Amino acid sequence: MIAPTKHMDCRNYAPVDVAKGICHRTKELVAADGDRCEHSVPMPCCKLCAHFTSTADYLGTCSAVATKPMTYPDLIAVTCEMFAATQPEARG
Repeated sequence: MIAPTKHMDCRNYAPVDVAKGICHRTKELVAADGDRCEHSVPMPCCKLCAHFTSTADYLGTCSAVATKPMTYPDLIAVTCEMFAATQPEARG
């Protein structure tokens, strides 16, 4: 679950609707849940952050904030100033 495995987990993916999007690299329409390619760039999201701790299948907490708020693992963290990337194999 941690390593990007789908198109929608890639920074090159731009969603069009819930089922498909456009790959910025190839400029082609791709399925959101289709398997990623070898050029996939992981999208910064909470599940890939060193401050994220999983508490359930689809929930976790952020220890970067003193109150440790609940967060979703797939929450995009592109603008989070406290995002600290981890190695996918270290999180698994």
